[in-house]
Amino acid sequence: MKKLSDLKILLLQIRQDPIVRQEELTSFARHSNLNESQIKIHNVFDHPQFNLNIIEGHDALFIGGASEASVLEQEKYHFLESSYKLIHHVVDKTIPTFASCFGFQMAVMAFGGSIIKDIIDFEMGTYPIFLNEDAKNDPIFRNVTSPFLAVSVHQEKALELPDNCELLAYNDNCYQVFKVKQKPFWAFQFHPELDKKVLTQRLNIFKEKYTDNTEHFNYVIKSLKETPDANILLKNFISTLL
Repeated sequence: MKKLSDLKILLLQIRQDPIVRQEELTSFARHSNLNESQIKIHNVFDHPQFNLNIIEGHDALFIGGASEASVLEQEKYHFLESSYKLIHHVVDKTIPTFASCFGFQMAVMAFGGSIIKDIIDFEMGTYPIFLNEDAKNDPIFRNVTSPFLAVSVHQEKALELPDNCELLAYNDNCYQVFKVKQKPFWAFQFHPELDKKVLTQRLNIFKEKYTDNTEHFNYVIKSLKETPDANILLKNFISTLL
C-alpha cells in the first residue's frame, strides 16, 4: 500500500503568468495534503508537443485550469492535440486523474463532446453545486452535502457530455462534474483547488478579462464565500490512491 509521502503526481499545467503558475501548484499541493516536491509540472505553453511517457512513474494526473487559452481554438493552441492523447491514454491505462476547469473542458472535447462560448452570464465567483444520485456512492464526494459552494470562473461550458461519461454534479448554468464510466477519471468545471483567498488574488491578476470595471470587481470580491466542501475533494481523490 502506498504512503501519502510516497505519491508522485504529474500536473498538466496550462498557465503563462508566473505568479499563477506557482499559485496553482501551491493550491493543488495544499488541498491534496501533498508537498509541492511530490508534484511534477509539465507546462504546455513551454512544451506544447509531448509524448505519453511523461506520465510514467507517476501515481496520478492533475490537470489544471487556464485563463489564457481556449479549447475552441485548436489551430492556435497546439498543445491541445497532445493533451487529448494524454487524456485518452490515462483512461485506457486506468491512471487516476483529477481535472479542474480547463481540464474538464479538454476532457469533454477529447471524448467527442462539445463546448460552447459563454461570455455574457458566465460564472465568476462562488456558486452552489448540486449532486445527483450517482454522486452519493462516489468516493470523491463522501462527506459532501448537496448543495455545496465552489469556486467557479469560466467563459466556456458544456451543455452535454460524451457517452462514456456520467454526470455527478450540476447547477442551473451548466454541467459541473463528470466521471468516466468505470474509470478513475473525474473532471470538475469548477476549481476544487481554489478557495476564497486565492480566488481573490487570482481575480486581481485577471480583473480585465473577467470584470467590467473597478465597481464590478469590488462587487464580485465582496460576494465571495468560503468553499470548504469543494476543497476536500482533492483529499478524497488522493485517499483513493492509498
